[in-house]
Amino acid sequence: MLTQPQLEILSATTDFVKSQSTGESSGHDWWHIYRVEKLAIFIAEKEEAELFTIRLAALLHDLDDWKFNESNSRNAENWLRSTSLEEETIQKVLHIISQVSFKGAGEKTIPDSMEAMIVQDADRLDALGAIGIARAFAYGGSKNRPIFEPETAPELHKTFTAYQNSKSHTINHFYEKLLLLKDRLHTKTARDLAIERHDFMKDFLENFFEEWFLFGEKRFP
Repeated sequence: MLTQPQLEILSATTDFVKSQSTGESSGHDWWHIYRVEKLAIFIAEKEEAELFTIRLAALLHDLDDWKFNESNSRNAENWLRSTSLEEETIQKVLHIISQVSFKGAGEKTIPDSMEAMIVQDADRLDALGAIGIARAFAYGGSKNRPIFEPETAPELHKTFTAYQNSKSHTINHFYEKLLLLKDRLHTKTARDLAIERHDFMKDFLENFFEEWFLFGEKRFP
């Protein structure tokens, strides 16, 4: 059961994160944060994990994401320090956040706590299924990436730097990240939720290629 001070901090954090997400159109908007928090709550309750730091980390996990910020940005930390939280809690939340992001096929990014596993699982679940497909194309469009380039095959990036520097088309993103996520989830609750979402993406890609290669061009990938 969360205390009243904890609920107040969560409410203020929600308002703050909403204010930072205005006009965001890459699929990392407030509603992504909202879904990740709700998924994290659902998983945490099933897995009987500590809820307060999980919810805080879920709310703040994208504030310093490398895709949108300088590597040394400290937006989440600055916000946490503006609250009444103790240093131990601040450090725990920041540590959870540091373990959320996908960093390439060759980077396993295995969290070292149940709380971090749950937030990472929640974030990855929101990259799957129908919403995951919509977010992939929203992000690709925001980065001026083409939908598909048949001559450019996917690459399973061995390092975070290689993944960061990739400029490939959006369909490649399914093979370089999204289809890998189901087998990299940590909690049983998340793995169960992922099955249908993963299969939906596979069906989408099958239909995509059937339409794209309607007249017999070379199949991909």
